[in-house]
Amino acid sequence: MNLDREAFRDQLSGVVTGTDRAYLAEFLALLDLPGDVTAADHFRPGHLTASGFVVSPDQAAVALVHHRKLHRWLQPGGHLEVVDVDLEAAARREIAEEIGLTGLISFGIFDVDIHTFPARSDTPEHLHFDIRFAFQSPKFEIRALDGVTDARWVALDELGEYEVDESVLRPVGKLNGQLLSGSSGLSYE
Repeated sequence: MNLDREAFRDQLSGVVTGTDRAYLAEFLALLDLPGDVTAADHFRPGHLTASGFVVSPDQAAVALVHHRKLHRWLQPGGHLEVVDVDLEAAARREIAEEIGLTGLISFGIFDVDIHTFPARSDTPEHLHFDIRFAFQSPKFEIRALDGVTDARWVALDELGEYEVDESVLRPVGKLNGQLLSGSSGLSYE
């Protein structure tokens, strides 16, 4: 993927707020590094990834997947690929590959996160600099596909039953706050 670093730097500075603002300096430092920071083999300290928090058509639930390698409930997402024209396209592709949803309504970047991805036989431990998009699905049908063992809609008030960590709870809290505060639900950036 060809990333316009300066445009992305400006975009990040405009959308990162609240508790995820603590990550901004690390994202900007990543963008100053040599090499392709969008490539999955950029390990020091890591690389960009893209994911999507998808709310159901009635905005009462969020789509979660049980990740095959991490054995945790997460939002769909993953590595950027050469075919991705931009970060949102990468998030959309990952959502389609993992749970089969397409035709999503986008609300843009709404969160960022940095988390450690554990070492595996073919890769060292490294950081994922995750760009998170908010979407709304036009349909309820989802299914577990590539890289996931399960996929389901989880009611916003039932997340505790899935033992999700703070990197999922924090952005879902943002989504829930937007849904509860506006009469029409989510709003475009």
